[in-house]
Amino acid sequence: MEATEETMFRELVQNQYRPLKGFALKLTQDLEDANDLVQETMLKAFKNEDKFEKGTNLSGWLYTIMRNIFINNYRRMVKSQTFLDDTENQFYINNAKNATRNRGEANMVMKEISTAIDGLSENLKVPFMMSYRGYKYEEIARYLAIPLGTVKIRIHTARQKLKEKLKVYDTLTY
Repeated sequence: MEATEETMFRELVQNQYRPLKGFALKLTQDLEDANDLVQETMLKAFKNEDKFEKGTNLSGWLYTIMRNIFINNYRRMVKSQTFLDDTENQFYINNAKNATRNRGEANMVMKEISTAIDGLSENLKVPFMMSYRGYKYEEIARYLAIPLGTVKIRIHTARQKLKEKLKVYDTLTY
């Protein structure tokens, strides 16, 4: 990649800082963790800029990187904070930080979201998931060989159905 292309790429990524930070805050619910997550996401994007396909959705690509980093960090944290107690009953015990910041409810919500998405018909689920993964509507329409308007309607309908199925979680705060 030429120096000017590399500079342009870095500027485009840096222009995504504020939206990424907002997404990171939603994921982590902690300002310091959010800042770390944004920094880690940008570093990974810079290291892997050769894997980004020109003309595709940069923000979708960055959000996917961030989400994957968050999930991997969360798995690492859970694994490091859970240990086998050597008592007679072999209980799993988590440290105090994990006990005070119980993620059980969040895990339950994530399972409900997955179940709700799985409950969508294929003609709604496929365009919705492609959109979620960062594909542009035009790309989805081309891939599925359907009109752009149909893509928009299906994604809108999928969102409405998910919103209805998950409305019980509207009042939860983390």
